[in-house]
Amino acid sequence: MTDESFARRDSLPIPDRQHLGLITYDAKDPDTSFPPIEPLLPPEGAPNILVILLDDVGYGASSAFGGPSDTPTAERLQGGGLTYNRFHTTALCAPTRAALLSGRNHHSVGMGMITETATAAPGSSGMRPNTKASLPMTLKLNGYSTAQFGKCHEVPPWQTSPVGPFDAWPTGGGGFEYFYGFIGGENNQYYPALYEGTNPVEAEGTPEDGYHLTEDLADRAIDWIRTQKALAPEKPFFAYFAPGATHAPHHVPSEWADKYAGKFAGGWDEQREAIIARQKELGLVPADAQLTPRPDAIPSWDDMSDELKPVLERQMEIYAGFLEHTDYHVGRVIDAVESVGALDNTLIYYIIGDNGASAEGTVNGAFNEMANFNGLASIETPEFMAEMKDSLGGPDSYNHYSVGWAWAMCTPFQWTKQVASHWGGTRNGTVVHWPAGITGKGEIRSQFTHVIDVAPTILEAAGIPQPTFVLGVQQSPIEGTSMIYTFDSADAPERHDLQYFEMAGNRGIYFKGWSAVTRHSTPWLPNEQLPALDDDVWELYDGENDWTQANDLVRENPERLASLQRLWLIEAVKYNVLPIDDRRFERLNATLAGRPQLIKGTRQVLFPGMKRLSEHSVLDIKNRSFSVTASIETPSDGHTEGVIIAQGGRFGGWALYVKDGHASFVYNLLGMTEFTATATEAISPGKHQIRAEFAYDGGGLAKGGTVTVFYDGREVGNGRVDQTQPMVFSADETTDIGEDYGMPVSVAYAGASKFNGRIEVVQIDVGDDDHSHLIDPADIARVAVSRQ
Repeated sequence: MTDESFARRDSLPIPDRQHLGLITYDAKDPDTSFPPIEPLLPPEGAPNILVILLDDVGYGASSAFGGPSDTPTAERLQGGGLTYNRFHTTALCAPTRAALLSGRNHHSVGMGMITETATAAPGSSGMRPNTKASLPMTLKLNGYSTAQFGKCHEVPPWQTSPVGPFDAWPTGGGGFEYFYGFIGGENNQYYPALYEGTNPVEAEGTPEDGYHLTEDLADRAIDWIRTQKALAPEKPFFAYFAPGATHAPHHVPSEWADKYAGKFAGGWDEQREAIIARQKELGLVPADAQLTPRPDAIPSWDDMSDELKPVLERQMEIYAGFLEHTDYHVGRVIDAVESVGALDNTLIYYIIGDNGASAEGTVNGAFNEMANFNGLASIETPEFMAEMKDSLGGPDSYNHYSVGWAWAMCTPFQWTKQVASHWGGTRNGTVVHWPAGITGKGEIRSQFTHVIDVAPTILEAAGIPQPTFVLGVQQSPIEGTSMIYTFDSADAPERHDLQYFEMAGNRGIYFKGWSAVTRHSTPWLPNEQLPALDDDVWELYDGENDWTQANDLVRENPERLASLQRLWLIEAVKYNVLPIDDRRFERLNATLAGRPQLIKGTRQVLFPGMKRLSEHSVLDIKNRSFSVTASIETPSDGHTEGVIIAQGGRFGGWALYVKDGHASFVYNLLGMTEFTATATEAISPGKHQIRAEFAYDGGGLAKGGTVTVFYDGREVGNGRVDQTQPMVFSADETTDIGEDYGMPVSVAYAGASKFNGRIEVVQIDVGDDDHSHLIDPADIARVAVSRQ
């Protein structure tokens, strides 16, 4: 029997207690009596929990917070709940998510930055200590049903392969009983790489069928909520709905974007003015709040070329439609909760953004952000962008908007995502809705709150104590502050009055209304010369009288600045922030950074059936010579077709395939050009070895090379690749054996990629002419951070 007394809920799992009463010999004896077996349940009255976390949405983007994108679901929840206008995140994706799901600061749970930049330092290891159990694990061990839908970027890259370990996966050590979504920083909304649990699965539709990932995730969440309430109505649920929207690529059906046609013709400077005016009308910012000025690093709208302006307008129309589309599907999930009669006693957090808006799209924006990631953004000329304008947002694009729009979507604050020093990077609009637990409706709460406050709020609402032991491991205290004290009191003094911020050297401290901050780097300037940390210029703001951080008071109050700087250092020591790490090349080199690396050496053997392997799980063949050799058996009728191996997809990659009996090697350069080398003769029935050798030209990065195709060691074809991708093929497409999943690398086999013969083994060998050491460390860092 399980002891469900409150006193035992601090040690999880709740210990089973042996029955020590009378044991009879015969079950028919009238004295035979045992307590009935009862399912584990949380304390009576514990609410359902629904946490919604959007991606890359600035404070001023949604209409709920004065922005241009209509978000009626958020507004609906505002009307029946509370609006928090001083809720904060960490300025970056994975750190915010790790903090949300643990109730601890992101360095405390090893997520100082993103997993791809993990180091051996405890605050940046990419691994949550077992002394800091996740919120879903605590809830599950207290009788909640738990499920996650959407993005998980908290898995270290060396654990993303099919062999795990799965300790950091949602259904592994994460505490979720069900997971449907993706592992990593971003995903193609039309052709996503998906997992159910820890198993890769394929989307049940195409864009031609009307498929979109956000809708798919909402469908899965709705089905799970309905099923859970149908089969276990007495159990509350914890559902975490975290779509990849509105992270790039900005993919949305055109009808959603078309609703905003012409609404952004005035540009980002004008949009900032309009947003703050609406925010003041809504009471979301004080009437005397000042609009912070545009940084010199961002051009004015008037400085943009007339040729590019229509493209820039379309970028923002698509983003606005993408956000409204996402809010619509969030509304479907909430409607499902209401349809099963659970809305009144469901505590909903609608967090509109895991950080500020993303300024990772370059000044001009991008048609295919992989070009920017590969240092080839110059390929996307204004003329090219104008030509591709009508394809933006669709399956044939991998687009991102301009830095100027990101800055506008963070109105009224300074800076954007990645800049943890200023509110533009860390302040996100949040709505809390719980009819059974909150009496106030349509009210604003202005106490300082932070993403680490969500977990203790949920535990207090559920009547569950913070655990002292989980799975036999003693736990450290939760570091957030429950927000329940604010639920029925707009005037309650804020309890979370001290909070540090840090992201790759950008840092700040908030204490009792004051903030001291220093910006160390600029997200869209990867080649800028970083100053020494001690040379960073600090700013000081009085939050009581300067809500937007518009007036620097350093000269007037140097003593207060010094006091806050010391306080930042104390907090940094307490929460594993030190050492501050602004290194670029070193922390992206696994050996130098001190983290494990899954794939090593110069040879890798792959087998049929292996699929959806991330780039971390495959030998890096970029900027060097390599060969791929496949041992196959062709069909007896001599008609051989299909993909042997493919890496990447529509927007960059390579493949070895057979079409009409002829083997071919194809290299897709950024979705703009395909270079193909094809055998001059068909391969005969039976067992063979097909090999493609790529001889790199050398002389630097992204160079071309010569391709030679062999049958059983005999040369049968050759060709030329004029240029290659030096950094990355894809943020979401994968390596597959025997079939090309997702978007195909080549149009040559689109729609029919499954190999119809038998593959025994595929081997990749790389040469010793690796030029990757020539990659600018700043570019490596930019790619890693931008893909989160």
